[in-house]
This record gives sequence, C-alpha cells and structure tokens, in this order.
Amino acid sequence: MEISTGQGPAEVSLDEAKKPAFLLIMTHGAGGGPDTKDVLAVSAAAAGLGAAVARVLQPYRVRGARAPGSPERQDAAWLEVVAELRSRYAGIPLVQGGRSNGARVACRTALAAGARGVVALAFPLHPPGRPDSSRAGELRGAGVDVLVVNGERDPFGIPDRTDASRVVVLPGETHALSRHPAAVGEAVGEWLSELLGVGLRGGAR
Repeated sequence: MEISTGQGPAEVSLDEAKKPAFLLIMTHGAGGGPDTKDVLAVSAAAAGLGAAVARVLQPYRVRGARAPGSPERQDAAWLEVVAELRSRYAGIPLVQGGRSNGARVACRTALAAGARGVVALAFPLHPPGRPDSSRAGELRGAGVDVLVVNGERDPFGIPDRTDASRVVVLPGETHALSRHPAAVGEAVGEWLSELLGVGLRGGAR
C-alpha cells in the first residue's frame, strides 16, 4: 500500500493479523530497504506474538534518493505514516523501530507517535572512526523503553548498557546483523513479550 506524506508517498508492506495484540512498524537504514534479514526476522518474531506488522519504505527511498536529507522532514513524514497506520489499528499498543538510520528516526519520534517502545537495530552510535560524535542522546531522549540490538564488530559503535532499556550485543555480527538473523528475532521477540505481556500467537501471559 501507499501512504501519502508531505515528502511524497511511502510504500508499506503490511502483514495483517486477526485481532492483533499490537502494531509493529519497522523501517530501513539510510540507503537500504525494509527487507533486510534482521528486519524480516524481527517482523516474523512480532507476527508470532500476534502483531500486525508494517514494513515501511520511506518517501526519500521511493523517489530514488539514498540519503534521507533533513531529519526534521524525515521525522515529519514518518509521523504521517505512523498516524495513517494507527488509524487502521485503533486501541492497540504501538511499537516502532528500524535499523541504523531508521532506528534513529524511531527514537526521535517515539513520544510524538505514542509508541510503547522502540526496536533499534544496529543503532549507529557514531560515524565510523569518530567516537567523539556520539548519538547516544537520541536513545536516552526517546522517552520510552528502547531495545538496542547491535553486532560486536559494528564500526558505528555499540551503545552503552545505560543508554537504553536493554542492549543486546551479538557475537560476530557487523552493522549488517545478517549472519544470524534468528538471534536478532529471538532477542526482539523476548523483549516484546516482556514489554507488552503477550505470548505466542498473541495470547496474554
């Protein structure tokens, strides 16, 4: 489906669920798409817990750009997408997230979106080789529970365990989080279950 925003249309892959327990909205890194192994693993884990899952290709990628441009415009477009999806699933909790740049967007907009939590995959703590340019403030300022899943060999750095509600560091993984996507899905599924009190197939604990 397409959702119109002030920055152009976003494309959304939506996996519906009967009587969903919650809504998960995930997005991509700066130059990628929402079909990376880690995002798909998270989507499958959430679906197993009874979620409706939306994977969003943001407007700048739909129009062929690789760089997201202004954070303010990117965040505004994201909130338009979230509002449209939430209107389809009124009355259930929202969790939003993404990988890399998408994780930053999810953190920055969490309160405005009304999210219960944020899934931050491969959060880019700093540009490679520039540890002095920390983005930890985006994690700490999210205002909601944040799960970080990073690889131990990520050149963008690894957030400190005090920067988020939970920080999971996966051995052998790089920024791509592509070697063992099942481990990514397991970490996120466990956290979602604890955060929302849901079990497999959306049953309450």
